[in-house]
Amino acid sequence: MEIIQDKQTLQELLEGWRHHNDHVALVPTMGNLHDGHLSLVDLAREHAERVIVTVYVNPTQFGEEEDIDEYPRTMERDTRRLKKIGADVLFAPDDDTIYPFGIEEATVVSVPGLTQNFCGASRPGHFDGVTSVIARLFALMQPDVAVFGQKDYQQQLIIRHMTEDLSLPIRIITAPTVREDDGLAKSSRNQYLSDEERTVAPKLFQVLDAIGHDLQNGKRNFEELEKRAAKELKAAGFQPEYVAVRRAQNLAPPDRDCDEIVVLAAAVLGKARLIDNVVVTI
Repeated sequence: MEIIQDKQTLQELLEGWRHHNDHVALVPTMGNLHDGHLSLVDLAREHAERVIVTVYVNPTQFGEEEDIDEYPRTMERDTRRLKKIGADVLFAPDDDTIYPFGIEEATVVSVPGLTQNFCGASRPGHFDGVTSVIARLFALMQPDVAVFGQKDYQQQLIIRHMTEDLSLPIRIITAPTVREDDGLAKSSRNQYLSDEERTVAPKLFQVLDAIGHDLQNGKRNFEELEKRAAKELKAAGFQPEYVAVRRAQNLAPPDRDCDEIVVLAAAVLGKARLIDNVVVTI
């Protein structure tokens, strides 16, 4: 595996791959890799001969109350894990490489509508930072495929919208959420949970999964299901930001004829802000 930090070296490598008609898959991350990230790399390998994993802690997606300096950086461990599973390149740029004119004068790529609610409402500007950095990585590498995780459901939907809206010839693939044995979605944020909170955390998935079963069993009182879930999470010790039953395609409110629904939630438990979702065909 090659470790690259500058644009020129990366683009020379990409040129060589394309000369041999190799397809390229991109897996963007902010590092601190866990098994969920590694599953994205495995899936990317199924769709391309070459896989690039980026590790870049993007400052533009952190809010005013979020301290980027506290974000865990585990480059040595990440490098070992990526070598072990056979990534071709670890691209680890600095801020000047991604934002050559500086962050204050950087072009912003913004997706209206989809970014306004849910995580977009509680983290203003976050998704503008995400789409702006992903657009830059897409422009720099021009991958054939890019892989994102289902756990960040709203994010992958926004990136799909951006890619289609800008007519980018990149196929977006969503990988299933990887879970612990007790159902908790694997996340870098889980490390902020105390031992006691860790025993409570799987309740988030359990509550969402129960709504999914209710929907499959014919219940359509969506608002009542949301309120019940929020109440159960509060009783378990969470501070719910939202619990929502929405159309899986575009996060619009569903009607009784909707055939694919996502149940998504964000909730704070101790110092950890956890997100999860369940997609249901009804």
